[in-house]
Formats: sequence, structure tokens, C-alpha cells
Amino acid sequence: MVSSTRGTVDTQLIKKPHRAEKFSKKQLTELQDCYDDPAYFLHTYCLIQHPILGRIKFNLYDYQRDLINVYHDNRYSIAMLARQTGKSTCAAGYLLWYAMFKADSTILIAAHKYSGAQEIMSRVRFAYESLPNFIRAGVTAYNRNSIEFDNGSRIISQATTETTGRGLSLTLIYLDEFAFVPPRIASEFWTALSPTLSTGGKCLITSTPNQDDDQFARIWREAINTVDSYGNEQKTGRNGFASILVKWPEHPDRDEEWASLEKAKIGEDRFRREHECEFITNDETLINNLKLPLLESHTVLRKTGQIRWFSPIVKDKVYCLGLDPSLGTGGDNAAIQVYELPGCKQVAEWMHNKTPVQGQIRILREICNVIQEESENTAEIYWSVENNTLGEAALVVIREMGEENIPGTFLSEPKRAGSVRRYRQGFTTTNKSKLTACAKFKSWVENDKMILCSPNLIREIKTFVARGASYAAKDGNTDDLVMATLLVVRMAITIGQFDGTIFDTLQDTFDDGAGDIKPMPIGII
Repeated sequence: MVSSTRGTVDTQLIKKPHRAEKFSKKQLTELQDCYDDPAYFLHTYCLIQHPILGRIKFNLYDYQRDLINVYHDNRYSIAMLARQTGKSTCAAGYLLWYAMFKADSTILIAAHKYSGAQEIMSRVRFAYESLPNFIRAGVTAYNRNSIEFDNGSRIISQATTETTGRGLSLTLIYLDEFAFVPPRIASEFWTALSPTLSTGGKCLITSTPNQDDDQFARIWREAINTVDSYGNEQKTGRNGFASILVKWPEHPDRDEEWASLEKAKIGEDRFRREHECEFITNDETLINNLKLPLLESHTVLRKTGQIRWFSPIVKDKVYCLGLDPSLGTGGDNAAIQVYELPGCKQVAEWMHNKTPVQGQIRILREICNVIQEESENTAEIYWSVENNTLGEAALVVIREMGEENIPGTFLSEPKRAGSVRRYRQGFTTTNKSKLTACAKFKSWVENDKMILCSPNLIREIKTFVARGASYAAKDGNTDDLVMATLLVVRMAITIGQFDGTIFDTLQDTFDDGAGDIKPMPIGII
């Protein structure tokens, strides 16, 4: 057995450190060839563990040789590869080569899970143990999560967290399945890593795709943008990363028959993500995950304070403003969404987590004023708030400010026939009303009846997933912009009950849950 005690090694598996030895002329030539070409080193001397065939020689496929060359020839590289194409095995072999042939290197393996980091390290150890002795560097420490060589190099493996790699002077860092690191952790980790990269560190990133707005996707998009600001083609992307894309047809053992069987097993969307390398989320999102990659944000037309406007105000249109309030103490965001009807086009948006309720209502009033002025008093304006819990504070502020001082009509949820309960202004969100709004929102977006412009909203939609019997943001994400939009959806449904133009535009969605709501005058208390 190999001891985990520093400096204690087994002579059969590991070469003892700091030993003088003799080399034949052929061995010296081979050492030089391995030093010059890591692909030659892997192809000639490394063994791998095949899941079926067991221990076999690492005969590199053409795309694997290209992958190793991209690693070797570039300081920064990012690879998006289909599942089971050997990306981790190639990376493990290259890291071993780097440690043995580049003295005094500190190499960090950071995987999205601790088990993943251990798996890559086990491949490094297997490759090392199978090398002929004259190729191997001596080892001074051989632990489960680290290897130290007698040339001063070491390889360390860790799970990716916000603090991974802090305090280390890294020569090379390998990020495995980086697209599956939680977004907040990936963003903070990348920020912390930047100083290391800016002072000479080398970085390799590999992953299959996940969401199209995570840190991996952002690095990938910049890497494949190889045209500089003068229109000249360059070797690497604008962020300095070289990119390589490997899809399933490049694997010599895969053909159309294999693809058909795989699609039958895992489904079309999963196949496109796992093997075609398309950014299709793996979660049970509200919006169909084949539709999500097609959602494109629009450029902000202008800003007034923290309000982002995506479209000019048009005369004689209907505008809906929905406020999802918050405490304004730095926790959840308050959010306002503005849509133009009957086209259901997003016009403006506001979000902030430190604006008190009084400020939230003032911003709502400010937006209404802008719409009124720029439409020259020709626009119909409807505004409302969610009246659950914190919404009660918003209702108090509205009463104190004076509803008549906010342009437009304060739209309230219609009272159902036969109801004797006290009628409240605004809209009350229950699980049933939320699911109904979610169903309408899903239908409108997937059938292109709703035009979304905000990149922040689209980002939230991509992490708005099934949670129990309802939908909510994934852990570590927010859904305040989505909730404000769902309020607008409910307002549009209400307005559609008495506005024929809006009803005709959205009529194919009114027959699956809104039919029991009677047309009522709006704003009645």
C-alpha cells in the first residue's frame, strides 16, 4: 500500500525522490520527445482505465490531440465537449506532464464537486503509476488529494468554492465541469482567481454546457469572439482564451445509430445539451428549456435613475405597471415591470433592494408620470401592487400619498361572483393564482405573444424552476423580476375581460383558467 504520510512511498508504484540514475541514449531521446510534445507523452507512455476494456494504452483520437495542443499552445484555454469524450482523462494526462516536465509548478484541480476533484486526481495517479520508471519524476508526497514531486512541482485537488486557491501561488489551474458550479460561487471564485491569472498563471477550463448566462457561458462567448475591435481575426477570443468545441460526431465510435438510441434514452433536449453542446438548462424550468436559449435581451434605450427603458412610449397604447414590493433593507429586491398592451412588450424595469416602501411607490409614480407626459396624455395607464404581507405597507403608503396623485388607474383583482369577503386593493398572490399566472406567462412567452427585453429578467426566467407544487427561483438565485412580471400577466388578463383588442391578441390563453372570472369594472373597492 502507498502511505499517505509525507515522504513515505511504495517503490512499486512510485519512484523514490532525489535518486541518481543512469539513462540510455534512447531513453534520453524519449525524455526529450516527451518534454517537447505532451501529446506524444500521453499517446506513447500513458495508460488509462477504460470502463469496459480496463487498463489500455491511451491512443489519442484526433480531437483529443487537438485538445492537448490547445492546452499546450495557449496560456488560457476553454473547451466545451460532449459527454464521455475523455476531457477529464486528457486533462489529467496533461497536468501530469506539466508537473513532471515543468519544475516548481503549483497546479490546482478545481472541480464542481469534491468527488469530481478526487476522480481527476485518481486518473493522475493511475497515469503516473503506469509510466516506465525512466519517465517518472520522483515523488516526495503522495496523498489522496495532492502529489508533490522532487522537482518542486505539486498537484492539488479541491472542490470549487469562493475561497478555492486563495493563498496559493498557482502556475496552472484546471477547472472541470465549470458550468455546473453554482452561479454565485462561480462568479466569486472567478473574481478571486483573476489576480492569479493576471500575474502569469495558466488556466484550462472544460465543461459540457449548462445555462447560457453562467460564468462558463460568459467566458465561452468572449472566447469564440475572435474578431478584434478593428475587424481583424485573431487566434484567441477577446478575453485571451483559446476555444475548442467537440461534439459527439467527432468521436470515432459514435454514429447516427448510436445517436438515435441515445435520444430515445435521454430525450431530445438532454441529447442536445449533453452531446450537441447546446446551452439548454437541465432543470425543470417554467419556460420550455428549448425555448430558453432563444430568448434574447434588448439594448437599454435610456436610463432615468435606476429605471431602465427598453422602448419609447407610444401614443394611444395601454401600459401596465406591476410592483412586487420588499422591505428595502438589503434582502429581497423590490421590482417594477412595465409592459405595453396589446402587444405585451416589455417597456421598462426597475429593481433595488435598499429602497424603502415609500421610495418604491414614488418610483412607481415617476414611471407613470413619464408615460403620461411622453404619450401626451393619450396612454391608458394601469398600475397595481401585490398586496400580500409587505404589500399591506405599500397600500398604506398609497393611501397616504393619495391614489389620485399617481397617474392612471389603480387596478385591483376582480371580486368573484358571490364573494362576501372584504375587497382589498391590489392583487393577492395565492398558490392557485400564481400557478394560473405562470401558465399564462409560459404560454405567452413560448408562443411569442410576449416580448421580453431585460437581460436581468431573462436570467431570472432561466433559473425559475419547479419547487414542490409551485415555481420559484433556484437556490442562490432571485425571482423578483419574474414575480413583478407575473403580476402584470394577471393585470393583462383582467384588462382583457373588458378590452376587446387585448382579448383578441391574447385570446388563445384565456380559456384555461380565467373563464371563471367575470368581467368587472376595475378599481372597485
